[in-house]
Amino acid sequence: MYAGAEGLNEILALTLDAGADVTSINRFGGTALIPAAEHGYVDTVRMLIEAGVPVNHVNEPGWTALLEAVVYGDGSERYQDVVRLLLDAGADPSIEDADGRTALQHAERRGQDAVATLLRTR
Repeated sequence: MYAGAEGLNEILALTLDAGADVTSINRFGGTALIPAAEHGYVDTVRMLIEAGVPVNHVNEPGWTALLEAVVYGDGSERYQDVVRLLLDAGADPSIEDADGRTALQHAERRGQDAVATLLRTR
């Protein structure tokens, strides 16, 4: 969990190779994929997706990895890459946060035009 959430990819690889539970959750009820997406750790997100972490997991505050990548991201290339990886892995852009907003609505409100375009094309 910690290695994934903090983008410590060498340690993450070792733990995954040793059979780490990819469905374990943190104090917010989220998997390591959610904070990895929040921080824009592209390679970490890729590793966690490949390891089988559920991409549509909703944590206790009502966020998915896709929502956190948009809300906490800045729309830069690395966040676009994270959004693309999540969408390619089956992330559902229609999942709403606790306030009823989708990732697309957040991207539009935050002026993340490239991310909004990615979300619209899915």
